[in-house]
Amino acid sequence: MIRSMTGFGQHGLVSGGYRLHAEVRSVNHRYAEIAVRIPREWLSLEDEVKREIQHAVRRGKVEAFVTIEKEAGETKRVEIDWTAAERYVQAAGELKARFGLTDSLSLKDLLTLPDVLVIRETKSDAEALTGPLLDCVREAVGAMVRMRETEGTRLSMYVHECLVRLERLHGEMAETAAGTAEEHMTKLRTRLTALLGDAAAIRPDDPRLVTEVALMADKCDIGEELSRLSSHFEQCRSLLAADEPAGRRFDFLVQEMNREVNTIGSKSNRLEFAGQVIEMKAELEKMREQAQNIE
Repeated sequence: MIRSMTGFGQHGLVSGGYRLHAEVRSVNHRYAEIAVRIPREWLSLEDEVKREIQHAVRRGKVEAFVTIEKEAGETKRVEIDWTAAERYVQAAGELKARFGLTDSLSLKDLLTLPDVLVIRETKSDAEALTGPLLDCVREAVGAMVRMRETEGTRLSMYVHECLVRLERLHGEMAETAAGTAEEHMTKLRTRLTALLGDAAAIRPDDPRLVTEVALMADKCDIGEELSRLSSHFEQCRSLLAADEPAGRRFDFLVQEMNREVNTIGSKSNRLEFAGQVIEMKAELEKMREQAQNIE
């Protein structure tokens, strides 16, 4: 089963007097990139949260937002950062002396300055919350993965429809290519008859005629390209059924199929091929756009 790289999941719970909430979202990305946003006082848990996400995501840009708040009625330990407070007071005194100011820094002013009051969470709180927090993150990641799988199913169905249309066009090309040599022989004889005026004099087994037809048939032969396309179709179906990340390989296969179709277009000089090549390239472009979202 293929997965999309687009997904969203969230989960919340209450544990140990704290309200925990995790929100995880992912979008397309060439590689796996995981960013965790967690309150500064809980940064010690960031790596564990990231590892939990890495277990479930192989490709895509993932952002995780974690909030940890005390429940209503629960008290938090407030500390004073004496170093920060002393620097603020010192800076205020220097400003007052330099500019001849009369105002002074009040207690109220000092308490509103950044980093003077610091809310500390104890180490024991962090240890007690590690398990519940990871459970919360795990549930959010699980919801995101389920969404990615649902979207992946839709992508798989769409790509499968494109493959069916490509195989139909491939079959039409193979039928058309089978009569290319005979058609070229007929056209060549018609032109020679028009020039020489004697159809009986132009034998079908004339060495020069046979050589010319053989050269043209070799130049326009698309058998190898059609064979490689068949192989690529089979590989695409295998990737769609595989239970592992397949986005990069799928994108590569689409490029290879596009290259084969371009070669067919440059080799063939028949009007039927021109239309079939255009249709094939349109289907491949649709597949390429979808491949950008496959994990």
